[in-house]
Order: sequence, then C-alpha cells, then structure tokens
Amino acid sequence: MAEAADLLKTPLFDLHVELGAKMVPFAGYDMPVQFPLGVMKEHLFTRESAGLFDVSHMGQAWLVGPDHATTAAALETLVPSNMKELKPGKQRYTVLLNDNGCIIDDLMVSRPLASEDDGRLMLVVNAACKDNDYKIIAAALPENVKLEIVEDRALIAIQGPKAAEVMALHAPEAAEMGFMEARPLEFDGISVIASRSGYTGEDGYEISIPAGAAEAVAKALLADERVESIGLGARDSLRLEAGLCLYGHDIDENTTPVEGNITFCMQKRRKEAGDFPGGERVLKQLAEGTENLRVGLLLEGRAPAREGAEIRVPGTEEIIGHVTSGGYGPTLGAPVAMGYVPSNLAEIGTELELVVRGRALPAKVAEMPFVAQRYYRKPK
Repeated sequence: MAEAADLLKTPLFDLHVELGAKMVPFAGYDMPVQFPLGVMKEHLFTRESAGLFDVSHMGQAWLVGPDHATTAAALETLVPSNMKELKPGKQRYTVLLNDNGCIIDDLMVSRPLASEDDGRLMLVVNAACKDNDYKIIAAALPENVKLEIVEDRALIAIQGPKAAEVMALHAPEAAEMGFMEARPLEFDGISVIASRSGYTGEDGYEISIPAGAAEAVAKALLADERVESIGLGARDSLRLEAGLCLYGHDIDENTTPVEGNITFCMQKRRKEAGDFPGGERVLKQLAEGTENLRVGLLLEGRAPAREGAEIRVPGTEEIIGHVTSGGYGPTLGAPVAMGYVPSNLAEIGTELELVVRGRALPAKVAEMPFVAQRYYRKPK
C-alpha cells in the first residue's frame, strides 16, 4: 500500500478533509471512501435526492485529428463501437480491446457539439488504467491524429433524481440534455464540459471543470440541501445495484465483451465487420456463445457474498465460478452479486450456491440491473 505522502491528490482533496471524509488509497490517489453520513445513508441519499462524487482521479484526454471521420477511424482500430456515426454532442460507452478481443479498459467517448471542434473526441478512462491506456492509444494512432492528455481539469459527478433540477439552477441548459449527451455549459459563469451520464444507474451529470474552479463548483452544489458528498463506498454499492461493471473485477484482460455481457457497446456495423482487435474471436462468440458469462446473483438471507466467493452447483462441492463483485444492496434491502458461470447455467432463475464464510448459501441467477436504472431520455 502506498504511503500517504506518495499518493496523488485531486483538486477537491482539501474540501474532502474539511467535510470530515475518511480518506483511503485508491488507484494511486488519496480518495474519500465515506463522509460522516456513512456509506449506507450516502447510498440511499443518492437514490432519493442527489449525491456529489469526486471522480477527478479518472483520466481525461482528447483525440485530435483533421476531421471527425479521421479521428473516429483511428479510434475504431482499438474499440468495437461505431465512432464514425457518433453525432455531435453525443457520448458513447466503449472498451479498449487487445488482440484476443479482451478488455484492456472501459471508457467514455464524447464528440463535441461545436462545429469548430470537429475532429476532436474527449476520452474518460479509468484511473488505474490510464497510463497504460494512453501508451496503447498513442502507439496506434496515425501521424495526423494526436493524443492530448489533460492534466489540469477535475471531474465530478452529481447523481440522483434531483440532480437535474439542482444543476439547472447553475447551468440552465443542463435541463435540456438527454441521457448520453455532452456539451459545454456555463456553470455560474465557469466554463465546464458536462455529459448527462454517470455510473450509479441514476439520472445525473459528469462535469469536467478547470482544476482551479473545481472547489467553487462543488461548494455551489453542496450548498443545496438536496446534495450530499458521497464516497467510494457508496459509489461501489450504487453501481453494483445498477448491474454496472467495475474494471479489474467484473471485466478485465481475460474477458471479452461477449463474456462480460456488455455487447450493447458494439453497434451493428462493427458486429458485422469484426474489424477491431480480436474481431474474429468476438464474432465467433456472438454467433456460437461463450463458455462462461457474467450474470447477476441474488442470495437468500442477508449475508453478502464478497469478491472471490465460490459459486457452486447446489448440493455439490463443484466450483463453477467466483463472485467478481458482491455486497449488500441498500436500496434492494438484500445482498447482490455478479460473477461468471458456465453459459448453460446462466439462465434467469437457475439455482446455485455461494460460499460465504464457509457456508453454502442458496442463490439464483437474477436479471440485472437489480434496481431499475432511471436515466433521463428525451421524449421521441
């Protein structure tokens, strides 16, 4: 574990300390795991009102080329998503793939709204993976497309059913945005880049802010009684209830998008062409299925199964998989988990057992998300 002096600090570090956060090492940063409210109440507050998250440890970067077609084509050599047809002001979830079709990282890609930014794509990558991601991306780019790493910006997320009305008080245009839209906004006169997205299953925004203005934006949001600071603990339980993957746990360099059950990141044109790293293998899996598949798991009782817990065929000692994420779901009021099982045991309702503290507990394969996602989609 890194010494505190070796840890990086986000632009909101001093504010977290001021607010009484419990700080822990995470992905090389000193990050708040919880605030005085506590993980359970932070989780429920986010579901009921609006939670503010510091995600400045994530990597922000720009891909810059002469025009959108060129930049998108360069990115498509690394990911299985349709970037060429990503419209201005839109965002897309995708994955970086290695030559085996397995996942190096998952990331968000936004195309700026303004015509003068044609040829630019904004990337947000995971904190623990960003240095490796940048090396892989930069090495694969043609001469006329460059990777520009952003070091002087913070990133915060406001998530929950009241996030939009709070944001609209400071940046009225935010209310006009739909799910997975991105645009520049003026937040109390501060120029920011916002997307209507996040990783809790709730409506909300992720906001990229000049580092020097981050505390002002965070304090403006926290001044509203509908907003509370939320730490990594509740962020994890919120994304787990929403059935969302955590890189390095639920998906990694040994899993393909098909095995990870995230083929929604692959649009029709790319699925048909298979012109991405490991495409032949991924297309074969799409056609024929996979040996193992990520599934949701609901346990009987209240004891949660944590990462690494064995998944067994009921009444036997046969280990068929392991839990990749698990914990108590405060909104659901029950323990939830995700893990990989053989595809022939992945059907909803299949009875299994999870080993928790030496005891085999009954569980069933369940639909995800465990708690309904509430993203805001504009009326057609």
